Amino acid sequence: MTRSVNHLGLAGGLVAGLAFGLLAAATGQPLLLDVATGVRPLGTAFVNAIQMVVIPLVVAVIFVGVARLGNPREVGRLGGLSILFFWVTTIPAVLIGMGVMAVALRFAPEVAVPAVEAQAAPELPGLVDFLISLIPRNPFEAASRGALLPLIVFSVLVGAAVGTLPARQRERLVELGEAVTEAFITLVYWILWVGPIGLFGLAAPITAELGWAMLGSLAVFIVAVILGLFVFMGLVYLPLASVLGKRSPATFIRGSVGAYTIGFSTTSSVASLPVMLADAEEQLHVEPSVGNLVLPLAASLNRAGSALFQGAAIVFLAWLYDVTIPGSALVGAVLATFLVSMTVAPVPSASVVTLAPALDTVGVPLDGLAVLLGIDRIPDMFRTGTNVLGHMTAATVVDGLAGGDGSGRPGGPVTPAKKEREPPG
Repeated sequence: MTRSVNHLGLAGGLVAGLAFGLLAAATGQPLLLDVATGVRPLGTAFVNAIQMVVIPLVVAVIFVGVARLGNPREVGRLGGLSILFFWVTTIPAVLIGMGVMAVALRFAPEVAVPAVEAQAAPELPGLVDFLISLIPRNPFEAASRGALLPLIVFSVLVGAAVGTLPARQRERLVELGEAVTEAFITLVYWILWVGPIGLFGLAAPITAELGWAMLGSLAVFIVAVILGLFVFMGLVYLPLASVLGKRSPATFIRGSVGAYTIGFSTTSSVASLPVMLADAEEQLHVEPSVGNLVLPLAASLNRAGSALFQGAAIVFLAWLYDVTIPGSALVGAVLATFLVSMTVAPVPSASVVTLAPALDTVGVPLDGLAVLLGIDRIPDMFRTGTNVLGHMTAATVVDGLAGGDGSGRPGGPVTPAKKEREPPG
């Protein structure tokens, strides 16, 4: 089996699932509804298979990337550039979300506030607790919880330590890590060959159960969020990938469509990480030592799509509950959204739950969280896809700033694993 991703097949499976689910919902035929909901295990199995690979693959690729760099200063430089990218792109996302929603609400009909159960603000960790949580007491326990960020810290530290060993010892460990990485990447390709079936199993039951009713009176909010996400990608991500990442928009989109599709369908950045790692190297020619460090870090911290959604949600819920937001509170809401978006868990609907601090800042009832949870599936798909595109943008931008140009011969060192995959000549 060749190591390639069937992007057309993945997109086809997703579209077919959406279409079949909508057809079942529109007609109400029991047979179609039974089939649409009956294929759910296919989607569950596909997501489980992807997530099965994520943790060991992340540990392996970060270890190899950092150990091969050898110089801790270079690790710090690439990590610093990545975090700077996340910060620089998150603020515009919040502002675009708020601005697009403010304009869209001018065309919104009057909506009665839905009856929902009162929501209590979830307890979020403070800054000190968050920093302490980055150091895993037991890496295996962190892996069992799926806590990606502490594992990244652990892998970076181990890789940096190996990078200081004598050359012979370092190469032995790096070659072992590369072999493990290659095995997991091959496994990812195997899983993706059945991806069209899995994506059909994810999309069909959701659309069959929710149908058009989910749009209902909240259609303006959903459409405005989707529009804002595409405006943000067009105004921020594509220019950055083109100017700083040195990849043309067409090349960048072709190289990112597979990862976007997986993220869109699963609503999880982490689930799309194996595809991002493969496509960044194979399609966008990002230097492995860059992609292996930046992409897992992005999957843990980069949430510009979520930040845009949260900015739009603040404006929408304030309108829904007839709450006037003063300028000082608006600044606080932007800051709260910026900070919270960095810690949004890479799981479905986490962006809604973590809205509480920003809503509390502007005085919007937390009951609004339940309103958003009821209609969150479609926005969640689009904002996760945007997050994934942001991860790919971060990798290309950092690679471009580090000397890569997307020609297939980036400025950094070429690993032995990459040499084996390059065509002769």
